[in-house]
Amino acid sequence: MTEPQIAVGILSGKEIEFSFPIKFISSDGTESSGMQKAIYWDGKIHWQGKEYNELSFTPQQSAHAFFELKDVTIGINFHWERKEVQKFKGELKIIVEGEQLTAINVISIEEYLISVISSEMSATASLELLKAHAVISRSWLLNKLRVENGEWRVTVQPDSAAHFPLSTLHSQFIKWYDHEAHRNFDVCADDHCQRYQGITRASTPQAIEAVSATRGEVLMYKGAICDARFSKCCGGAFEEFQNCWENVKHPYLIRQRDSKTEKQLPDLNIEAEADKWIRTSPVAFCNTQDKKILSQVLNNYDQETADFYRWKVSYSQQELSELIHQRSGIDFGQIIDLIPVERGTSGRLVRLKIVGTLRTLIIGKELEIRRTLSTSHLYSSAFVVDKEYGDELPSRFILTGAGWGHGVGLCQIGAAVMGEQGYKYEEILSHYYPGSTLEKQYK
Repeated sequence: MTEPQIAVGILSGKEIEFSFPIKFISSDGTESSGMQKAIYWDGKIHWQGKEYNELSFTPQQSAHAFFELKDVTIGINFHWERKEVQKFKGELKIIVEGEQLTAINVISIEEYLISVISSEMSATASLELLKAHAVISRSWLLNKLRVENGEWRVTVQPDSAAHFPLSTLHSQFIKWYDHEAHRNFDVCADDHCQRYQGITRASTPQAIEAVSATRGEVLMYKGAICDARFSKCCGGAFEEFQNCWENVKHPYLIRQRDSKTEKQLPDLNIEAEADKWIRTSPVAFCNTQDKKILSQVLNNYDQETADFYRWKVSYSQQELSELIHQRSGIDFGQIIDLIPVERGTSGRLVRLKIVGTLRTLIIGKELEIRRTLSTSHLYSSAFVVDKEYGDELPSRFILTGAGWGHGVGLCQIGAAVMGEQGYKYEEILSHYYPGSTLEKQYK
């Protein structure tokens, strides 16, 4: 099997501005360099006075050639969203999608991974952490592709509940969000797939070495490539796949404590145990305040967030009722209570009951809960609620929470600590994906 090429969707808009520092050749043979602009008009791409259905640009032979895209949004819908100019190796492809243009970067999977590792992790991370991340990023991606006639073909399936509630009972709205099935490219460039920023941020020799040292390696379980999920901080306990996404249990994504010294994990499905766990600070790999370790995983814009293992968010009655109305589109009136209905193996809420003066509804799964209770995404759905009272209704709601992200699979901060403590990447992977094995897919 040869190394596959992948198509990464970078940005969409009515106009796309890009530049070529050196000569690139377009699909119709036109040589161009410098600043360029493609405009959507009447179902076509307009560039340099001509109309196109599709347009691509490849660099003249140069290993160091790159192109730039203007106004790329990073951190879409997250608390640190912003726009920047980004640089990419490989081919630039522009297509029409709906009534706008989409810019796509076509690149080899190993080049893509060097960027993902550099984008997801600070390049100062330990080599073992970077190797582990290279393997899981490659596994996640190749799990989404399959071989047809010796070529990799995309088979990302639309989630049956990605756009429809799993339960439309009057009292429940349960929904989950998985990686969208992109029709015209393999993956997007933001955190919804894997964070990819081309060569915008310098790739260190260590990131390049980590990808090269693990070239073609993926995690396998019983002959299939693992769906190797990861998040920033599990909060001390691993969540299971089915509690966040489709109701499918993956034996390598299971309940476990994020520790080698403390093996006992309370049953966090039980409310009293979850309450105690979240309000305390149990021993775990990811329970660290070490700035050197945190800076390996948290890029500058992520370091705007200081608390992640345990955190607090406070809302007044007015703030919370307006927020829930705005985020869910449902007017609950004033909020009377937020009641845990079901928790997962890490204490993350799978279902939460919102009780208002006008309406009561159970919502889920974890990302729907996080989206409803924050202007972007609440750090996690592992939280407990305290209420302060003025009159009969609560005047303030205080959420005390654990972890950052869904908590399934590799915990990036925990893995960074393991790397610093001398664990090899194989040991890090076997800790976060129990029962999985390493296998080379191509040379």
